[in-house]
Amino acid sequence: YDPDAEGSLDVLRAAAEGGADVLEVGVPFSDPTADGPTIQAAMDRALRAGASLPRTLDLVERLKAAVDVPVVLFTYANPLLALGAGGPRRLADAGVDGLLVLDVPAPEGAFLRDPVAAAGLDWVGLVGPRTPADRAAAIARASGGFVYQVARTGVTGAGGGLDASLRGRIAALRAASDLPVAVGFGVRTEADAAMVASLADGVVVGSHLVRLAHGARATGDDPARVVARAVETLRAACIRTA
Repeated sequence: YDPDAEGSLDVLRAAAEGGADVLEVGVPFSDPTADGPTIQAAMDRALRAGASLPRTLDLVERLKAAVDVPVVLFTYANPLLALGAGGPRRLADAGVDGLLVLDVPAPEGAFLRDPVAAAGLDWVGLVGPRTPADRAAAIARASGGFVYQVARTGVTGAGGGLDASLRGRIAALRAASDLPVAVGFGVRTEADAAMVASLADGVVVGSHLVRLAHGARATGDDPARVVARAVETLRAACIRTA
């Protein structure tokens, strides 16, 4: 819904066709505390355009009818709770494959995680760059699909580079769980993507693509074409040659 349903659908399809292995679809929320200014602004635009979780699920359903790509819903607890007891089944019926809930830690999230798992969806746990080792292991054990290692302190899209402890943290997560480890927060450039891909199983790029799409609209360019080209470039940078 940034700027509307059709525009979002075009960009999501373009990202998949550009080579994205998984699509992270954000649910607009009024208090996106873990998100930086790029995602916050996009959520504000989407809310003003009438976006909601039910409408986002309609969008996901249309997306999955067009492209065969896993979808992780990026959201907060309140929109999920507002769906009620039938919410997890509604998510699954729309084609959602997993959830990334930024304000509910995986080990303490059984009140949401268990119904979600019963509906066949994965619960992706977030591990911070300063999370103690025993806590990180508990998050990994409570996760499904993959574990999301945050690359650095701060919010999504902010600068500051990647945390120096990243290599060791990825190794510790692999020792604690058989799940793949994806890394995000602050990945923008081909060099960022290549470095992360050399260590992790997945590279997450969000704010950078949102910024590109919004900038393309402002200049009269085609956001879908711009995003597809960016995904192609980032994917090429992630290919391991040795």
